[in-house]
Amino acid sequence: MRILTILLKNCTLGKQVDYYSRFSPSPLSIKQFLDFGSENACERTSFMFLRQELPVRLANIMKEINLLPDNLLKTPSVRLVQSWYMQSLQEILDFKDKSGEDEKVIYDFTDTVIKIRNRHNDVIPTMAQGVVEYKDGYGVDPISSQNLQYFLDRFYMSRISIRMLLNQHTLLFGGKVKVNPAHPKQIGSIDPNCQVVEVIKDAYENARRLCDLYYMNSPELKIEEFNAKERGKPTTIVYVPSHLYHMVFELFKNAMRATMEYHGDTSSYPPINVQVALGSEDLTVKMSDRGGGVPLRKIDRLFTYTYSTAPLPHMETSRATPLAGFGYGLPISRLYARYFQGDLKLYSLEGYGTDAVIYIKALSTESIERLPVYNKSAWRHYKTSHEADDWCIPSKEPKDMTTFRSF
Repeated sequence: MRILTILLKNCTLGKQVDYYSRFSPSPLSIKQFLDFGSENACERTSFMFLRQELPVRLANIMKEINLLPDNLLKTPSVRLVQSWYMQSLQEILDFKDKSGEDEKVIYDFTDTVIKIRNRHNDVIPTMAQGVVEYKDGYGVDPISSQNLQYFLDRFYMSRISIRMLLNQHTLLFGGKVKVNPAHPKQIGSIDPNCQVVEVIKDAYENARRLCDLYYMNSPELKIEEFNAKERGKPTTIVYVPSHLYHMVFELFKNAMRATMEYHGDTSSYPPINVQVALGSEDLTVKMSDRGGGVPLRKIDRLFTYTYSTAPLPHMETSRATPLAGFGYGLPISRLYARYFQGDLKLYSLEGYGTDAVIYIKALSTESIERLPVYNKSAWRHYKTSHEADDWCIPSKEPKDMTTFRSF
């Protein structure tokens, strides 16, 4: 009887996933997040929006998870991630027909949002472990690697967006005190006057402590600031400080590791230079190291989830912070940059060093969520067999000149 009940429940939930995946997510701008939190912070309004929007975002990505190779879906780690998503979707749907006028319903919903946020804390390392299990057991060919890259970019971007919604609701309504004592001027997770250089310095100091633990030394930081909008004043933007921190912390770790290993046991190491420039459209953060750089052919690999230059980490959860790990730091940092329509790019001078550049929209009205949508185009990406490349591959070219035919 219990098994039948579970099967019926899963069948019903599957129909809900099909239903909500027909809708496209509704992208919000930082300005909309900010206006709602600062001027119209109404828990009931947030409840009404989230109980409709969260199922749409969850269902869209859940449909894509089901398109993964069967052997990947069978791994314990991916099955665990799927179970988290199913449970979270069901818990949100339990509020579908409840009245937004009932204070207890609103309170219970906020409590549920907090539980969902905590449940999904370790989605990134758990999914990463599933990919490792799949690679170890079955290997990864170029086509499956390309599909995995496509899926993981979309899956982790979806997670960032869902977590943004959960964090805003939790920080605004999740306690008796509506102001975060650690960051009293923030509106949820958004800082209307994010001090860019201060976030960078904070990330540097924490990365430096890690570097000192591993190498007993670390490169210095040199920072320059160019504020074209308000000359002579500190560079500030409306942004999510934790997102900026995540990006620069990851870049500092990579730059420090490269610098220390390239220069070996010397008494001094070249500094890491950071330039911060704010223009009318973009905030640009450029980080330059002298860690020897990487060949051009490896640049794209650095953003690939199935590639890492470091040994796999031995850790139980994401709360451990190795100096290098699954190789997900750069691709996920790029997703944080792209989430609000920015980007992250690498430019390398092999034999010298690497420049990493983060682009962020300067205007909060243009910082709009970039969200994956499940539709026929996405479905075809997983199902279409990739044809042979229409450019010749250098390694396949004939080496014996006598084999060339005359035309």
